[in-house]
Amino acid sequence: MDLNIDAINEQYGNDPEALTRWALSLGKRAICTTNFRPFEAVILHMVTQVQPDIPIVWMDSGYNTEATYRFADDVAKRLSLNLSIYHPRRSRAHREALEGAAPSIDDPRHTAFTEEVKLEPFERALREMAPDVWFTAVRAEDTAQRAQMQPVSVNANGLIKVAPVLFWTAKDMYQYLQKHDLPNNFDYFDPTKVEEKRECGLHLQH
Repeated sequence: MDLNIDAINEQYGNDPEALTRWALSLGKRAICTTNFRPFEAVILHMVTQVQPDIPIVWMDSGYNTEATYRFADDVAKRLSLNLSIYHPRRSRAHREALEGAAPSIDDPRHTAFTEEVKLEPFERALREMAPDVWFTAVRAEDTAQRAQMQPVSVNANGLIKVAPVLFWTAKDMYQYLQKHDLPNNFDYFDPTKVEEKRECGLHLQH
């Protein structure tokens, strides 16, 4: 299927719900990744309204806050998520017994840490689930790199990456949560990014 990406982005790029419906109407195998960070209930609600059984993929590093785990459980139950959780090959306890606490971003070991707890589980999820369409909740205001993205793109492997809320602001996200009576999570921390405006590498590679 040849997609006119520019035309699709022109037509649907500023309408997240229409873009979601379009992408799921392609009849291709779709997944939606989540990290249960703030506002994640928006994308999860948006995709499951169209396809309730869409596989939701969570790369759980083992380093999430207690609030994030509670939030994940709450949202999964509320939306009856078809949730697949991918963990690192070593548990957090195993890793820390040998190497200590998560390294800081200026530690030379941080790259290997990110690879182990986030990137490898994601690559494994892609291999095992073999999606044609990947929904993500990235937003342009997150980082400078994401500001350069398009709502729909196709990577080198032919995977169609769909970012419905790319152009939405935090206010837009908040209003969607309010409208649909959805919970939020503000006690979130990602040890692979540490700084809010920093990339972990996942969206730079895909």
